[in-house]
Amino acid sequence: MKKKTRAFLKWAGGKYSLVEQIHARLPEGKKLIEPFVGAGSVFLNSDFDSYLLNDVNQDLITLYKYVKARPKTLVKDAKTLFVDKNNQKVAYYGLRQEFNSTQDPYYRSLLFIYLNRHGFNGLCRYNSKGGFNVPFGDYNKPYFPEEEIFRFSEKAKKARFVCEDYKKTFSRARKGSVIYCDPPYAPLSNTANFTSYASGGFDANEQAKLAIVAERAAFKRNIPVLISNHDTELTRKLYDEAEQSFVRVARSISQNGKNRQKVGEIFAFYAAGKKPKI
Repeated sequence: MKKKTRAFLKWAGGKYSLVEQIHARLPEGKKLIEPFVGAGSVFLNSDFDSYLLNDVNQDLITLYKYVKARPKTLVKDAKTLFVDKNNQKVAYYGLRQEFNSTQDPYYRSLLFIYLNRHGFNGLCRYNSKGGFNVPFGDYNKPYFPEEEIFRFSEKAKKARFVCEDYKKTFSRARKGSVIYCDPPYAPLSNTANFTSYASGGFDANEQAKLAIVAERAAFKRNIPVLISNHDTELTRKLYDEAEQSFVRVARSISQNGKNRQKVGEIFAFYAAGKKPKI
C-alpha cells in the first residue's frame, strides 16, 4: 500500500492503524458505502470509483460538506481559532458554550475542528440534551490539520455525504457496492461504553439489528459487508453467520497512557450470496 493518508480529525477508535487489514478483507467493487464513516480513514486510504459516506452525527457530516465545497475558506477561518489565547481552559469552555448555543452550521463546523483538537483525547461526546461536553485537553500546542483538510477535500470529490439512520444507508446499496461498517463498538466492560458520540446511543439491541441488516444485504441482495468491532462474547455470537477473523489493536482512550493495552478486534465478513447456516 502507498503512503497512508491521515484524517484531519482526531477520533477515538479511528481506523488509521488498521486500513491495511481492512482492505485485505474488502472485496473489489465500484462504490464503497460506509454507514458509520467517523473520521474517514478507510475512505481516505481506498480507491473506489465513488463513495457514499454516512454518519448519524450531523455536525460531522455538515463539516465534511463544507470541507468538500469550500476548503480554502474553511481553512482560513478555522485557523483563526488556533491561537495561544484559545488554548486555555476558560477560552475552551467559552467556545464550547458557543458551539452548543449557535445554530449557524458554518460556525459550528469551525468550532467542531477547534474542539476536536483542543478537547481531551480527540473525543466527540454529547450529553443527553445534545450538548458537546468533552473537557479541555490542555495540550502544549494543538496541531492545525491544514494539509489533511485539503487532502480530504480532494478525495471528497468522489464522495456523497449523508446523515441518516444506517439502515437507510444500507438500502441505498446496489450491485457493485461494497459496505464497510465501523459502528460504535460493543463495550469491553460496563465502564467502557463510548457510544455517545451523537445524541442517542448504540446498545446491544442496535448491535444485533446491524448484524441482521448485514446478513440480509449479503445473503438476499448479494452485497458484501464487512464489520469491525470489539472481540467479545456478544459480537462473536451476533456475527455467527459471518466469516470471522481477529487482530489485536492498541486502544488510546484510557486517560493514563501507561495503562493503554492492546484489545481484541473482530472482523466479520458477510460474503455476497453466501447461504446462511441451517
